This record gives sequence, structure tokens and C-alpha cells, in this order.
Amino acid sequence: MLIPPAPYQLRPLQLADLPELHVIEQLSLPTPTKAGTYEYELTRNDLAHYQALLVDGRPLIGYSGYWLIGEEAHISIIAIHPNWRRRGLGELLLLNMFSLTQAQLAARAMLEVRANNTAAQALYKKYNFIVVGERLRYYRDGESALIMTAELPLPDLEQRCHTLFTRLQSED
Repeated sequence: MLIPPAPYQLRPLQLADLPELHVIEQLSLPTPTKAGTYEYELTRNDLAHYQALLVDGRPLIGYSGYWLIGEEAHISIIAIHPNWRRRGLGELLLLNMFSLTQAQLAARAMLEVRANNTAAQALYKKYNFIVVGERLRYYRDGESALIMTAELPLPDLEQRCHTLFTRLQSED
């Protein structure tokens, strides 16, 4: 797990974080995850790995998750509270997932992203994700998803972390 610069902290997501997680989902996602999903993921799904992002010990400001299936890390979520967006924190969560999955010897990462979420797509392309397919009407609201993959390990992970951490420190 990465150790980000102060005032940010990363740690495994806990059941106590779920009320704040649900607030972020309601504010961020057109179709929030069904009730009970995260409780199951945290307590019963051995493939699932979720991280919490906090600042100065305050309530959850973001979270991310992936399933490790064989050599593939399936990124399921990256979400940042709207008040904390456009600061590089989604990128921090993505880099942290790269760090964790590389330590677990994942050979590739894959994800689905909403076809209209161009900001997320730009972040993923910055980290060598390429579009390999589309899932029509993938989301409950009928929107399609692009399937994106990237090969691991990310060769310049340490340098990319350093660059982001420097940027995060300069914004304080």
C-alpha cells in the first residue's frame, strides 16, 4: 500500500466506513450499488480488496476496489466525494491499486467505465489502459461501458507516485 503525503491517508476499507461510502455513492453514481453489496464484499468475498481514502482523520473522502482473479485485477470502483475532486485523488487511488496488485503479482488490470465518463477514461489512458471492447447497456440505467485493460507491472510506478505526491504536497 502506498503511503501518500500528509494530510492524506490510505487504509483498508472497514464496515464502519459504509455510511460515508453510501453518501459518496449517492452523490457520485447514477446507479449506486445495491444495499448489502459492500458488507458482503468486505466480509465474505476473498477476491475483493477495497481501500479507503481519508484526510486528516476526517470521514471518508474516497474509496476504491478491485477483485484479484488469477493474474487479473478487475478494478470495480474508484469514487471521490464531489467536494474533493480535481485534486489528483482518483489518480492516487488508482496508483495505490497498481501498487497493491503488482505486489500480488497481477499481470494485467481491467475495468469497465461508463461510455460518457471521459474524465475517467483520460485518467485510465494516462496509465496505459486501452479500450478492448464495449458492453452494451451494461449499467442499470442502460448506459454502455467501455472495457479497458492495461498490462502490469506498471514500469514507472515509483516515478509516477513521486510526481503525484509532489503535486499533492504543493496544493496544500
